[in-house]
Parts: sequence; structure tokens; C-alpha cells
Amino acid sequence: MSKIIKIKALKYPDILHYEWEGELLRHTPDYVLVLCKPGRKLVHHTKNKVFTVNNTSLEFFSLREWFTAALEIEEGKVVSAYCNVAKPSDFHNGEISFIDLDLDYIQEKNKDWKVVDEDEFELNSIKYNYPVELKNEAVNALAKLKEEVQLGNFPFNKQVLSQLENHYLHD
Repeated sequence: MSKIIKIKALKYPDILHYEWEGELLRHTPDYVLVLCKPGRKLVHHTKNKVFTVNNTSLEFFSLREWFTAALEIEEGKVVSAYCNVAKPSDFHNGEISFIDLDLDYIQEKNKDWKVVDEDEFELNSIKYNYPVELKNEAVNALAKLKEEVQLGNFPFNKQVLSQLENHYLHD
């Protein structure tokens, strides 16, 4: 039996930004892994819109590290990735939440990894009054995230796909 959980992205310090649902695949002391299927609704509170997302993604929420990762899956392969620099995620009562700190590290289909939204990070650090320590943590987290990707550490390796395969074997 699948367990559906709610995922909430927040702006600092705790302003609801957007939310969606997915199927809990794995919960460890270090992370939560969620399967998000095509047709899911993403409620974007900041833009006051609802979007339909028509891809399959494995979404990784670290409970210790300062990032999240949404890995788009096609035909059993990761074809793109979208990573948010974010404070470590919280998982309580069937709900994951994280504070998105704007900086993103992405890999679009058939392209190299790149940093995006540095301008948004600077603007929001003023708008939301980020403390200096938080800004420093975000910049350090981006550097560490780049290193994790380069080293091919979990979830940026084939091991993440085995979690999906295990799910379908036991479903």
C-alpha cells in the first residue's frame, strides 16, 4: 500500500511557497525519497497558480544536508535534475517541508550542470532579510552540492534508481 505524503517548499523563514504530493518510497535517518508521478498538481502559492506536472521524478529530501534533488526519470534513466539549495528538510506527520534558499543547481536534458537563480538569491536575501550566517551556509551548501554531484554520491548515482526498482518489485 502506497503512502501519499505532502511536500511543502517554504521561503525564509516559513512562508508557504509551493506544495505538491508524492508517494513515499523510503525514509531513513538521513533522507526521504519520494516518487512523483505524471499528472500531479503543484500549487504555487507565490504565483497563485496551479500547475500540472507531467513527468516522473524521484525526489530526494535530505534531513541533514542543505539541498533537495528532483531527478526526472524516463525509461529507467535519470534525464534531468533540479536541486534546490535549502535548509535540511523536516519530515513530520506525513509531510515534508524545506526552506528554499533560491540557489539552484540543475542539469537539463543533454546539457551540463549549471547554477541558476543567483540573482533571485541576492534579491530574496534582502526581501526576506536573510541573516549573514544563512547566506554563508547557502553558498557553502552550493559548493558541497557541486562536489556531491561531481563525485557521483547518492542520490546522484545509479543507486537511486534501484530504490525505484525495489518499489515496483514490492508494490
